[in-house]
Amino acid sequence: MEAEPRTLEDPLAEALRIVAAADREGILLRLMGGMAVRAHAPEWTHRTRRREVDLDFATRGKDRKAAFVLLEREGYTPDKRHNALFGQHQGYFVDEARRRPVDVLVDKLEMCHRIEFGDRLSKSTPTLPVADLLLSKLQIVKINKKDVLDALILLAEHPLGQDDGEVDSSKGLAAISLPRVLSFTSNDWGWWRTVTGNLEKLQQYLDSDFTEADMDVGGARAVLFDPRVQVRALGEAIDAASKSTRWKLRARVGDRQQWYQEPEEVAH
Repeated sequence: MEAEPRTLEDPLAEALRIVAAADREGILLRLMGGMAVRAHAPEWTHRTRRREVDLDFATRGKDRKAAFVLLEREGYTPDKRHNALFGQHQGYFVDEARRRPVDVLVDKLEMCHRIEFGDRLSKSTPTLPVADLLLSKLQIVKINKKDVLDALILLAEHPLGQDDGEVDSSKGLAAISLPRVLSFTSNDWGWWRTVTGNLEKLQQYLDSDFTEADMDVGGARAVLFDPRVQVRALGEAIDAASKSTRWKLRARVGDRQQWYQEPEEVAH
């Protein structure tokens, strides 16, 4: 008779277990990706009905080795070849009992655009700060419906604010830091081009294919903020912010030169 796996069947519960284990050892490990979005709306129907089981974590270079050791101890098998080649930037593990892959990004997310988060991990738990989660969705040039809905739920469940701290201690609402978003969109035209283009796509979705079921966060409650108002407010803040000289120089070139990088898929 096979022993019960150390890992938990529910992927969100398991992700939170790993973050808590890291916290107990003083390791900065935070949840990112789709499961992080679900952590901010645990009963969101759109997420709970998905069959995805993969987990994505973020850590910093200082904690990389300790985080890898912790994952192995907690029931995950490392891809030794991958980790030897790419582990400085991205570790890969598998919960073999549950066929659950795990990626651990170190210091940065680099897809269509780069997000460096090494100094951001202590500002929020159990996930990356909400602004970084939102940016990780809005940086996708070829954004799909899944990522559109992830971005909308983050905007619908969190206020826009001036920092990452809680704005309502009774509700535990963390703000989407506008200064964090603007640090990208006001200094890098490419970032601005992608984010504003995706905000238009979010608005188009709300105006056409959107249904109330898309924002069903469980129970009898509605989402906390009107996503239409939030999308518009974020777009207005981005437009109103002053832009750097670097931004203005790149804006002259515009779409004549590609403003993003093509994401690379690393085979395991």
